[in-house]
Amino acid sequence: MRPLAILGGTFDPVHLGHLCVAWEAAEALDAEIALVPAHVPPHRPPPRATAAQRVALLEAALAGQDVLRLDTRELERDGPSYSVDTLAELRGEIGPDRPLLLLVGADAFAGLPRWNRWREIFGLAHVGVLTRPGEHPVLDPELADEIAPRRARVPAGPAGQVIPITVTALDISATAIRDLLAAGRMPRYLLPAGVVDRPGLLAPYTEVP
Repeated sequence: MRPLAILGGTFDPVHLGHLCVAWEAAEALDAEIALVPAHVPPHRPPPRATAAQRVALLEAALAGQDVLRLDTRELERDGPSYSVDTLAELRGEIGPDRPLLLLVGADAFAGLPRWNRWREIFGLAHVGVLTRPGEHPVLDPELADEIAPRRARVPAGPAGQVIPITVTALDISATAIRDLLAAGRMPRYLLPAGVVDRPGLLAPYTEVP
């Protein structure tokens, strides 16, 4: 069965770095990819834009293609947006056999032991580690021991493996984009064309808070 993979984040705003790694993961895994914006991110400050505003940005960014899709389940759920809860919901929906992957950047993966119920993730899904060439974060010994028998080149079975996925190194920061917009500049070639063509969608970042 074709894998389902999810990429979470605040997408505040969504930018070409997000879309590039998601697209490359889709091709590497021959997977359906869902972008899952967080409601209350547990490991970072709240987003600048509202949930509705971020959904509008993502809908504009994803228009015109059918490889990447939007999944708003975390925005519809109260409380912190824990990945383990999202994966449990998805596993219940897709059944026990379909491969499910959580896509995370290499730096975020190195911090996995700080995530809520992090060991349970491996019982629900594979973890696809989005790694840029030359990127080798140091892993906590507890994490290194956990994943040592789980490393694989391609996903086999529904869950439990750690899959490295090499992606293009695009050093694009949502924080830097927000700073540029606040300064009255337009980071045209850092944002999806569908967003740039509708500048009103960027109002949350140009208005004085």
